[in-house]
Amino acid sequence: MTFYDEMQRYNNPELRERINSATKPEIERVINRKTALTVGDFAKLLAPLASDYLEEMARRASMITLQHFGRTVLLYTPLYLSNYCVNHCVYCGFNYTNSIPRRKLSLAEVEAEAEAIAKTGLKHLLILTGESRRHSPVDYIRECVQVLKKYFSSISIEIYPLGVEEYAQLIKAGVDGLTIYQEVYSETAYAGFHPGGPKRNYRFRLEAPERAGAAGIRTINIGALLGLHDWRSEAFFTGLHAYYLQQKFPEIEISLSVPRIRPEVGGFTPESPVSDRELVQIILAFRLFLPRVGITLSTRESPRMRDHLIKLGVTKVSAGSLTTVGGHSEAEPGIGQFEIADRRSVQEMYQAITRLGYKPIYKDWHLLEA
Repeated sequence: MTFYDEMQRYNNPELRERINSATKPEIERVINRKTALTVGDFAKLLAPLASDYLEEMARRASMITLQHFGRTVLLYTPLYLSNYCVNHCVYCGFNYTNSIPRRKLSLAEVEAEAEAIAKTGLKHLLILTGESRRHSPVDYIRECVQVLKKYFSSISIEIYPLGVEEYAQLIKAGVDGLTIYQEVYSETAYAGFHPGGPKRNYRFRLEAPERAGAAGIRTINIGALLGLHDWRSEAFFTGLHAYYLQQKFPEIEISLSVPRIRPEVGGFTPESPVSDRELVQIILAFRLFLPRVGITLSTRESPRMRDHLIKLGVTKVSAGSLTTVGGHSEAEPGIGQFEIADRRSVQEMYQAITRLGYKPIYKDWHLLEA
């Protein structure tokens, strides 16, 4: 039994009807409920009529976030190790068919990146690669982690899906977190957006968080790439996935990301763009349904949008972000995976969070040596 099997219970026309037909009295009851929400309640918060209650949802979401997380926001930054990729994802700048300069950092270059990032005070790092096992094998990633753990308290990975034993190897090396986006929960839509490469294996990717959980990972962050498919069903399955993981791995910290599609070198245009108001509704629904889940917001969003959303349930944000390989330590970085919307430095982000009345956190976890 995996989340794939759990999805089948809801993957039917009745789900769309349940979401679209929620009435105002039903939505009001869900918002005012004092006990834990059910999956059915969560669906109602994604309903078209629920958009009329964003202020009420925001007040409750703010209260819930303060209760479980206080006025704290964790800061992190991404570090790209390689942009070699064998997949043909139509929405990604690293698409195998895109003619971009490809490179992979040497261990010396990884250390230079680490030194540049460490000077900002950040202690939480997310390392990324394109999905090419030949250019970025597990052994290479492990060696990079061994360099990086001298500088950072927490190292998460956003790479191709692994097996349980491979996740265990990286955890032993110093990795404590996994970020992996399913991209699209609709299996039919997923096939269309991934016409070539190993990423076409929908189920292997979907079940990666469970394999990492079985290997003993400390944190898991999931999400759908908003704009690729109907946002209501995508948000529903993302929330359901997080709920499932919380139930299956109560000892693991589960979090959600809400990335919206951004311009990239291939020129992909989303057919189902998500508006600012719709993004707010998604975040509020997540918070009311999943009080203990972390909500991560990247620099895909503008400064104004990020500052506004921190008050509504976001608990973790990136800062000083770059989507290029070697971008932190080199004067002329190459072509990134996608365009960044918020280019504020770590210090500027720290100041912005402080002005909002929140406490920016550089470190909330430290991996002890065995």
